[in-house]
Amino acid sequence: MQPVTVRDAHPHEYDLIGELTVEVYVHGGLVSPESSYVGKLRDAADRAAKSQLLVAEIAGEVAGAVAYCPPGSPYAELAGPDEAEFRMLAVLPKARRSGAGRALVGECAARARAAGLTGLRLSTQANMEAAHRMYERLGFVRTPDRDWSPVPGLRLLTYSLTFQPPVPEAPSF
Repeated sequence: MQPVTVRDAHPHEYDLIGELTVEVYVHGGLVSPESSYVGKLRDAADRAAKSQLLVAEIAGEVAGAVAYCPPGSPYAELAGPDEAEFRMLAVLPKARRSGAGRALVGECAARARAAGLTGLRLSTQANMEAAHRMYERLGFVRTPDRDWSPVPGLRLLTYSLTFQPPVPEAPSF
């Protein structure tokens, strides 16, 4: 298996990332091609301007992307003031089971921890069952009290990863 590298997206990749995200969501049957959300999925430049747009690279090729949304990002829809959120996680079908999704989520968690935040949140559709399994393996727990509907007829499930505070070192005598 090829190693996965996660890094910040470069501006020349924004169109590619937008199309990759649309491919995963629309062609994967997660979002209707007629949905107004397709425009948001395609607009990676806006995500990069208002969040931290990350890519997973395998053998020099972009295999996936995610928007990491720290506090204050307009893309954060459900995170509290001391939490981060990630949005629009997309991994190309040919890169599934490569560790790309896990690496992208891991980088989001690492950034949130490094910022001293208490947790990381996400919303997901009920039909994204493979993603749910990955989130649960990574330590996320369902938060049904935070489930919500951005538009009538679409219920989003929520998950949270809570960071344990560091254990203080015992004083040495």
